[in-house]
Amino acid sequence: MIVDLSQDIYEGMMVYPGHSKTVFFDHASHEETALRFEGGFSFQTKGVMFNDNGPTHVDSFSHLDPDPTAQTIDQMDLDLFYGPGICLDVSHVPAQTDITAEHLDAAEAASGLRVQPGDILLLHTGTWNRYAGQRDYLSLFPGLGTTASEWILNRGVKTFGVDSPTPDNPVSKTYPCHMMCRHAHVTHYENLANLDKVVNRRFVFAGFPLKLRGAHGGPTRAVAILED
Repeated sequence: MIVDLSQDIYEGMMVYPGHSKTVFFDHASHEETALRFEGGFSFQTKGVMFNDNGPTHVDSFSHLDPDPTAQTIDQMDLDLFYGPGICLDVSHVPAQTDITAEHLDAAEAASGLRVQPGDILLLHTGTWNRYAGQRDYLSLFPGLGTTASEWILNRGVKTFGVDSPTPDNPVSKTYPCHMMCRHAHVTHYENLANLDKVVNRRFVFAGFPLKLRGAHGGPTRAVAILED
């Protein structure tokens, strides 16, 4: 079974504050293109504009790190975006507070599973389930504090992801999780969806970003592939 972990992309969708909004427009219609062909063929297309960090996406190292040698999304190893996945439940942590190492220890114990080196770790905060399409989605969620960020690093997690606009606490001014990612060269997914369908489970995760040359994030169709 394949579970879609990506949010819809549409005009008016919620994007991280300050990022450019998503725009859709009709580009070509069947009526217009039919005039170019014989035998009844026609086609239609839409134009789309969105921020490279707007929809469900994975951050590039260049997004996190001001070093001019930091890799853009097209330069990053594809192995980062595919592999064994596990989802832990932190949906009980209150909004605008830090997720701690203790929270992650408890979530792992409750799952009956073990986070292994090389795993892709997804964290179900419940933000998308509660507030999809609403302004509260942008501010009413918890974020990984310093100890939880260190927990992810110490466990050897390859890549991680959240169902919220950022893995950091929205009221933080220091963004310890992003800073951990910068220094340790770990990347993460933002704006995932449907994590309630894979919580406390193991699966194969696939989330290959668009190959946008020089981009600082990669819009992604992320999925979990379950054995049953």
